[in-house]
Amino acid sequence: MEPRFLQMSDVAELLNVSPSQVYHMVRSGELPAIKVGGRGQWRIEVSKLEEYIERKYAETAAWVQANPLILRDEPDDEGP
Repeated sequence: MEPRFLQMSDVAELLNVSPSQVYHMVRSGELPAIKVGGRGQWRIEVSKLEEYIERKYAETAAWVQANPLILRDEPDDEGP
């Protein structure tokens, strides 16, 4: 059975970012998480991480559409 919650270090590894970047995403509200236990350890629900990833795909697709790649012509061999 797959766990319902992930530690920040697990999320960092899955996203290939640093744990401090995950902490920033959580503290800024970008990635929903909960604090559990007496020491207040952060946990991210797998479903919330999946929603975050889908949101990022949508944001990236919108950005790509708004900022199309402009292909330059091949440079002339004739020089200046």
